Amino acid sequence: MFNFSELKIEKSILKALREAGYEQPTPIQQQAIPPVLEGRDLMGCAQTGTGKTCAFAVPIIQRLCEEGGKPGAVRALILTPTRELALQIYENVCQYARYTKCTAAVIFGGVSQVPQVDAIRRGADILIATPGRLWDLMGQGIVKLGKVECFVLDEADRMLDMGFFPDVKRIIKYLPEKRQTLLFSATIPQEIAALANSLLKDPARISITPSAKPVEKIEQKVFLVEKAEKRELLADLIRQSNVHQTLVFTRTKHGADRVARDLNRAGIKAKAIHGDKSQNQRQTALADFKACKVAVLVATDIAARGIDINELPLVINFELPNIPETYVHRIGRTGRAGQEGTAISFCDRTERPYLRDIEKLIGKKIPLAGEVPHIEAAGEEKKHEPVPRKTANTRTRRAPVSEKSTAQEVADAAAREKAAKQKARKTAAPKPQAKAVRSVEVKQEQRAKAAAPRARRTSAAPSRGRSRRNDPYARFEKNEPRVDAHTPSRAHALSEEAAARIRKKVEATLAARTAKASQPAAQTEKKATPARRGVSRRRTSK
Repeated sequence: MFNFSELKIEKSILKALREAGYEQPTPIQQQAIPPVLEGRDLMGCAQTGTGKTCAFAVPIIQRLCEEGGKPGAVRALILTPTRELALQIYENVCQYARYTKCTAAVIFGGVSQVPQVDAIRRGADILIATPGRLWDLMGQGIVKLGKVECFVLDEADRMLDMGFFPDVKRIIKYLPEKRQTLLFSATIPQEIAALANSLLKDPARISITPSAKPVEKIEQKVFLVEKAEKRELLADLIRQSNVHQTLVFTRTKHGADRVARDLNRAGIKAKAIHGDKSQNQRQTALADFKACKVAVLVATDIAARGIDINELPLVINFELPNIPETYVHRIGRTGRAGQEGTAISFCDRTERPYLRDIEKLIGKKIPLAGEVPHIEAAGEEKKHEPVPRKTANTRTRRAPVSEKSTAQEVADAAAREKAAKQKARKTAAPKPQAKAVRSVEVKQEQRAKAAAPRARRTSAAPSRGRSRRNDPYARFEKNEPRVDAHTPSRAHALSEEAAARIRKKVEATLAARTAKASQPAAQTEKKATPARRGVSRRRTSK
């Protein structure tokens, strides 16, 4: 078996690799480390999860230690597209170089630059950076690249997709002409090929696997599921899989927050990570996920590349990506460095074209996962047709038109419906009548309009109930406890004494009303008559 000692790596670095759990080099490490140690330029085409970081970081550390140089100056620059990838590479470099004198620093945007500037001023042999923050610090005169001996451009195709190429080209102009350049990319479009030709001099070319092909050891599955049932299926799958970590991908930021919120309500601890989160929130979420404090990490495609999570067992595509290559990078988070993994995708009706594009790209059909919910069988199309809403006016109800109806049949049905409406209006129209009768009708209409609000109020309640969506608790078992997050779970009741007092008051009030109503009208008249007579006498005497 091939091992790292055969690659002429120093003992101090070998010790650090053993402590990090590295036993045997991956194919890209076997092919990339020797030419990099020789000082040659390198063009590497390899998918994520194949061990690229170790392939360029280990030989760079060894060369910097052997050659020496001005202490504190940046001698190796590693450019990455995302903050997460920059932080990941920094952690790996620190691990590989822990028994050497080589130092490293990382800079990226989204956080305060003060601690990053302090790290640079203390001195760093290797600088890992994102293009935006590096260009900013170069403009401030804090970072100088005049002593760079080795330049690494990682995830070049991702740089291109995210629009970083102008910044990258500006930064390259400040690098020394005499340097070693390493370029890594999962795909090689024309722009990447042109950049490689301008940067690299007689490079060693390595291509481990065909571009945008998933790792064979990843078990792929797909569920054809209705969009409304994805959330429930996701929680069930996570519980049934019984794994310590699950990475879930969504297309949008709001979708990631919503999925994480639903999982937490279902009793599954989850956090979301996307571009709207602050850098501290993202770092905390990643750290908690790696430490297994959080069972599920819900991410957008910002985390589809460069996030190295050791032995990640399960990746779930809650929503399929609209770019087929993104699917490969997503599922590449599992099955890394030759390990096995599982990737499960949810596909609703609107995502069927995405699924076909993905299968075309990877060159095979993704197998269906067991019993697929709501899959259409032969002759079952009508089962999924929307049920027409009931309308109050049944006389003008639209005639049913099937999906296979011709244009003429549809037009005829519309004409019949229009004629029925006109007929209904004519029969409802009032006939000419006498003026007196007409005035009576006007008064009746006015009374009807005045009474209409009351009628609407009394009839509105049942109609609102019918139009309301299905019972949200329908999925619960009969005796299963229900929790409504929007309603406090407290019951307020009167004490027995207070209830008795209120009951006595009500009974006394009702008794007084009954007694007053039962008094004969004659008594009321007798009491009222003398008073009236006395008033009249006083008036006459005056």
